[in-house]
Parts: sequence; structure tokens; C-alpha cells
Amino acid sequence: MISIEGLRKVFKLNNNDITAVDDLTLTIPEGEIFGVIGYSGAGKSTFVRLLNRLEEPSSGRIVIDNQEITALNSKQLRLARQGIGMIFQHFNLLWSRTVEANIAFPLEIAGVPKEERARRVQELIDLVGLSGREKAYPSQLSGGQKQRVGIARALANNPKVLLCDEATSALDPETTNAILNLLVDINQKLGLTIILITHEMHVIRKICNQVAVMEQGRIVEQGNVLDVFTHPVQSVTKKFVQQIMGTNEEEDDITNLIDNYKDGTLLKLQFIGEATNQTLISEIAKRFDIHLNILQGKITQTQAGGYGTLFVQVMGEQEEIDRAVSFIQEQTSVEVEVIRDVN
Repeated sequence: MISIEGLRKVFKLNNNDITAVDDLTLTIPEGEIFGVIGYSGAGKSTFVRLLNRLEEPSSGRIVIDNQEITALNSKQLRLARQGIGMIFQHFNLLWSRTVEANIAFPLEIAGVPKEERARRVQELIDLVGLSGREKAYPSQLSGGQKQRVGIARALANNPKVLLCDEATSALDPETTNAILNLLVDINQKLGLTIILITHEMHVIRKICNQVAVMEQGRIVEQGNVLDVFTHPVQSVTKKFVQQIMGTNEEEDDITNLIDNYKDGTLLKLQFIGEATNQTLISEIAKRFDIHLNILQGKITQTQAGGYGTLFVQVMGEQEEIDRAVSFIQEQTSVEVEVIRDVN
């Protein structure tokens, strides 16, 4: 488990104090893929560099795997960092070294014997899908392959925590998905705790279990990804959710539906988690003497489950429609909103 209490980082700039991380307190469970999202300048990259003391905290306490990182001296910190891997946006590879030599570098620093080093490097090359590219140099690799080298290097010393600072920001969408799938695979196979720093909500959606939203150096909202997606509270969170869920588009769609479908009652149904797999519409049609017309719908998947929106036109006697709406309201993980009722 990672425990962070009152973490603060203040930089001096032209005799002015700039607070990059401000009284941040957070608990991250062991084995979690935990996302931290924020716009540029929110303090998220400074935060992740504080975790392994690439940046020194101004104040606060960081405990990783029962070891207080903020209390270690230089020698102790060097040893502790072997248990904290890190991958970067721009790969940070050694361009004069081959793939296998880049991966071996932290093992050399740790004093691992040559034969053991070679065996570990080959394990990691196989794990990240770079078999056959052992002798290639970074200049001969694609962006995705370079990041795979960076991931393998970060895993060399069997860390318990992997820090990812904008690890997919320099990659195209297809390569991004491949790298995210690799991180999920690593998390499941090795039981690593992964902290993922990003400004891209689709990255959070795809692989994170929990998310914290940063603004002006503070955590302004956090929780289960599905909960944050379906019920964002802070304005900055709503903007991020809007990127992936198309909230503005949905508002336009509602206006168009009201204009184009003049008869009956229009319902907006929201399905959360397991409810996206239920045959609710079929059940309603069987139970009640009403006519249903599905107008529009979509399902967005997150690591924690699906989130779906469905627009339905309902026609029939008002009493029967009211009974159907009541039935929907009784369902777990389904929310219903009457967006127009002309009966």
C-alpha cells in the first residue's frame, strides 16, 4: 500500500513561491492501477516525481510498502528506488545501447552477476513482446517499441510499484492501446501497483480502477472510475468526462429527439456496471401494455465495468407508462429521466 500524507512541493521562481503540490493526502491500495489526471500545470508530474524523490518534498510523508520514503538518507533511497520503477513520456533510453543493454543497465548498477543479468533481460524482453529486437538500437525502433524497452527497464529490479508519467502521450492511438494492454497484463501477472499520470481521460477509462483528479496542486475529486464517470462533481472532472462521454453532443441529441419525436414520453436511461448486460427493454415490453421505440444508445467500457445511455420513446396510456417508469426506477444500477412527457 502507498500512503501519502500532507505532501507539499514549493518551487522558488524569481523570489516567488510556486506551489506545485499542495497538502496532498492519498491512499493507494496494493496491486491497484491508480490513475491521476489533470490538465497541464495541475501538479501531477511533480507529484509522481515526489513519490521516488526525484523531486524533494517541501513537507509531507510518503510510505511505500511500509517504508517511509521521505525519511531515507541517500544510500537508503538508492536501494528503495530499486523497488519503484518509472517510465516516461519520451522514453529516456540510452541511444548508444541496444535494447538488451538498455534493459540491463539498472541491473548493472545494482551489481547483478552477468549470467543472472542476461537471464533476467531475456525474461523481460519476452514479457514486453520484443523478442527478436534484442540487438536493435533505439533509433531503429518505433515509438511503441521504445516504450516497451522503457517498461522492461523499469521492471528489471522486480519493483513493487510502477510509476508512469504520461507514458502514452507521445504515441498514436493504436500504439497507446497496445501499451495500455501491456500494462494491464503486467499488473495481472506481477501484481504490481501502477500509478498512471495522464491528461487523457480515455487512458483512465481503459485501464484504471481508481482515479484522482488534480487541479492547482490538489486532489479535488477521487473515487472508483465508474462512479467518477457517471457522477462527476467538480467542474474540471466534468470537462474530462465530457471528452470521453460526449456530454455536449448528448445535450444536442436530446434537443433533436424532442424536436423530431413529437408523440409519447421520451426517457433517458443510464445503465451502470452489470446493468449494461440486462435485457431491461425486453422485460418492460413483456410486462406493460406500452409501445417502445429505441431512438439512440451507446455503451462506454471502463476497467470497472460498462456505462450505457439509452433514449427510448414510450407510447401508451399514461397510467401504464407511469407503472413502467416506476419499474425501471426499482432496478439496481439503472437511472431513468423523463426528458419529455406529452401525454
